[in-house]
Amino acid sequence: MTRRKQYPLRIDPEIWAAVERWAEDDMRSANAQVEWILRDSLRRAGRLPDRGGESDRGAGDKSNDGAGERD
Repeated sequence: MTRRKQYPLRIDPEIWAAVERWAEDDMRSANAQVEWILRDSLRRAGRLPDRGGESDRGAGDKSNDGAGERD
């Protein structure tokens, strides 16, 4: 099992609440959602190579990636 880096995060409560709502919509923990958001942003910026179809831990198959789209 891969060891994961632990990092204390100071975050605006409004942002954290939005992350928790998004995580609940995607049936993930807030921690897994933060990791998914970071990984997705890094890939889009070309800072992290795609793992060749390997799904993110806890990501599952989502029909909508939810990239900032909320009604």
